[in-house]
Amino acid sequence: MDFYEDLHLQRSKRVGIMGGTFDPIHLGHLVTAEAARSEFNLEKVIFVPSGQPPHKKMKTISSKEFRYLMTFLATAANPYFEVSRTEIDRPGESFTIDTVRYMKNKMQPGGELFFITGADAILEIVTWKNVNELLDVVTFIAATRPGYDLNELKSRLTKELDNQFLKKIIALEVPAMAISSTDIRIRMKKNRSIKYLLPESVENFIHKNNLYLP
Repeated sequence: MDFYEDLHLQRSKRVGIMGGTFDPIHLGHLVTAEAARSEFNLEKVIFVPSGQPPHKKMKTISSKEFRYLMTFLATAANPYFEVSRTEIDRPGESFTIDTVRYMKNKMQPGGELFFITGADAILEIVTWKNVNELLDVVTFIAATRPGYDLNELKSRLTKELDNQFLKKIIALEVPAMAISSTDIRIRMKKNRSIKYLLPESVENFIHKNNLYLP
């Protein structure tokens, strides 16, 4: 993080973190972040493009700089959104716990961190590095699409997590969650339109740099 990002964290008490590969970032990400900001009264949401995600070792992803620039372009118009280089500038694999520790240490005492992610990703949380510490430090906002079976989510998490940690996971229904980065990449490979699935600035960047072509 740079000086200004540190300064903003030091002045904030309720901050959302939205991590992901953002390959590419799309309207579903933006709608989710804004819904979480509004619903949980967050002072800002920091988007954190991942460096080398340990769970995607075998997958080919776009360059760190391309993903950072697309995220920057997509969030520039919202004064409550920021983009961090914390993970893409960190050598080696990127673990959420390292990012959370860093941001928590920069915040004033009593500051709260909220990690925004999809409900499907929450189901993988027990495999994350230092999961107990992670759940102790942050509250997870699990974004779901309309009609998502929340009872199934709670049932599966109950089998894996203690009750004290279950309280740190809150569901948030978001209509735009049906959009996915995977679908956008597939549409590009098939020469199909991606208009209105992501910000125009990101769409233009993708075409200009010939991303996701066959």
